Amino acid sequence: MVSSNLNVVVVGLGVQGLKRAKVAKDDLVATVDLDKNSTYANYSNIDEIDDKDYEAVLLCTPDSVKYDLLKQILNKKKHVLVEKPLFLNKTEHLKELQNIANKNNVVLYTAYNHRFEPHFVNMKAILDSNELGKIYRIRMFYGNGTSALVKQSAWRDKGAGVILDIGSHLLDTLIFWFKDSDINIDHYESFCFENLTPDHALLRGKINNIFIELEVSLMSWKNDFTCDVIGYKGSAHISSLCKWGPSKLIKRKRVMPAGKPDENIFTLTQSDPTWLEEYKYFKNLIRSNTKNDLSTDIKIFNILKSCI
Repeated sequence: MVSSNLNVVVVGLGVQGLKRAKVAKDDLVATVDLDKNSTYANYSNIDEIDDKDYEAVLLCTPDSVKYDLLKQILNKKKHVLVEKPLFLNKTEHLKELQNIANKNNVVLYTAYNHRFEPHFVNMKAILDSNELGKIYRIRMFYGNGTSALVKQSAWRDKGAGVILDIGSHLLDTLIFWFKDSDINIDHYESFCFENLTPDHALLRGKINNIFIELEVSLMSWKNDFTCDVIGYKGSAHISSLCKWGPSKLIKRKRVMPAGKPDENIFTLTQSDPTWLEEYKYFKNLIRSNTKNDLSTDIKIFNILKSCI
């Protein structure tokens, strides 16, 4: 069992930081925001907090300051959950952080909460079972309507935009479903319809010789997620996430040589469980003294770097 007595500090009180603070509940001992005018934070610098008062940090800051903050916190021998993506200037920085964390015997975990989405877990089980046979192609769309909000943000409308924000989720999902996989993106398009940075993008390529098409958007006025996995024996589909529910997982069994497939639909109507489940997972990593391996982050970094 994981003890509930993990004293944590949340650094960065934007949308994500406030969510993390809410999930941490009684574990939360202090909050930090680099904006000294923040009305929510207890401190503007983590050095203002006595190191003896906390064991872990939930880091929810812009990418531009993550590297320096992570080095600072890890060298304090504190565990860190950092918001995705871990997109730094170069892969050497990622390897350096991994080494610092392992040297100090602390956990450095990059948060990709969709790994805990129930139907994502169910899709992995389907793929692991090989019940769809040879997989031909996978298409995913993930969109929301936040382009205007991003445009109003001084730091969010910079860099690679939606590609980093949502595209990293889809890449991580593929790696979650196909462990030790090679992803090659050979076609990439991005669009700046309303923002200075991409607010819509398409990525096409292959994972383990499976054709993949990933579409991400800040221009979807109804929040939406869809996934189609097409195989020789049938197909599996996800419609929506729990947070936008109801969320559906649809399995179809192919009829040969052609015909209407047998279909099973599994529907979930519930609140989003991913934030709490991921926090529990982070605590379990700490309690089990898990060694850090940022190979997935490095893989995602290299793919994203090739697209921007």
